[in-house]
Amino acid sequence: MAVTLDDKLVVAISSRALFNLEEENQLFESGDPEAYMRLQLERLDVPAQPGIAYSLVQKLLRFNDDGVQRVEVVILSRNDPVSGMRIFRSSVSAGIKLQRGVFTQGRAPFGYLRPLRAHLFLSANAEDVREALGAGFPAARVLVESVKASDAFPNEVRIAFDGDAVLFSDEAERVFQAEGLDAFQAHELSKAALPLPEGPFKPLLSALHRLQLAGNASMRIRTALVTARSAPAHERAIRTLMNWNIRVDEAMFLGGLPKGEFLREFEPDFFFDDQTGHVDAAARHVPSGHVSSGISNVRNPR
Repeated sequence: MAVTLDDKLVVAISSRALFNLEEENQLFESGDPEAYMRLQLERLDVPAQPGIAYSLVQKLLRFNDDGVQRVEVVILSRNDPVSGMRIFRSSVSAGIKLQRGVFTQGRAPFGYLRPLRAHLFLSANAEDVREALGAGFPAARVLVESVKASDAFPNEVRIAFDGDAVLFSDEAERVFQAEGLDAFQAHELSKAALPLPEGPFKPLLSALHRLQLAGNASMRIRTALVTARSAPAHERAIRTLMNWNIRVDEAMFLGGLPKGEFLREFEPDFFFDDQTGHVDAAARHVPSGHVSSGISNVRNPR
């Protein structure tokens, strides 16, 4: 019987998103790949320290603890194969069970998301993330300077999502940026019963929903919608989720209030937002990733 990942939640992740390799990366970015490879080889038996997405990966893989493979994590990296040996050894040392990896030695790796059928791509490389989003895959640039995840909820995978341009399309955000808050509120009130089009992270939310329904006695998923929307624009967001037959556990309609302190109370393993200001502020409180989609990320918008 052919091996397939079709029935699994597939997360593709770069080496720097999973492990703290910032010292090594400075050498890589200096333009001396041979010196970088030598350093990685010298440190082959030195386990890399946890990176920003470490907690998320560790918890997701616990859904496999009962012997049923529900989650697959694949290293997808610009590293060379020699460096890949260290990544796999570091994962063994950390108790993270990785089987698969693709190492492209500097070439953009996002093209391999398609044969992997990935539900999420996490990378510290902004261009790789933009290309992955453009190809239709949920992807985020990990802010390597984010604080580490809380260990307060060892049996829950906690993920927080922004709404517009992340879970939903940027349709409403375009109205807001072009015409202002009053026009945005009127637009959303008039379309309250009309579901928003899907955003880039809707496939991930659906996959998490299926994983939760698949069941594992020891682990569960808790999701939160954390959005700058407020009443009356909240209704369209809620009705959209209802139309998708997906529930989030918590919804925060903050009306422009800073998201950071609310996220600190929720304590997610990861937070996804399309606006750099929100992501940078959130990174002081929780692990965060920038989703470079939608009108807020159009280069030189007119």
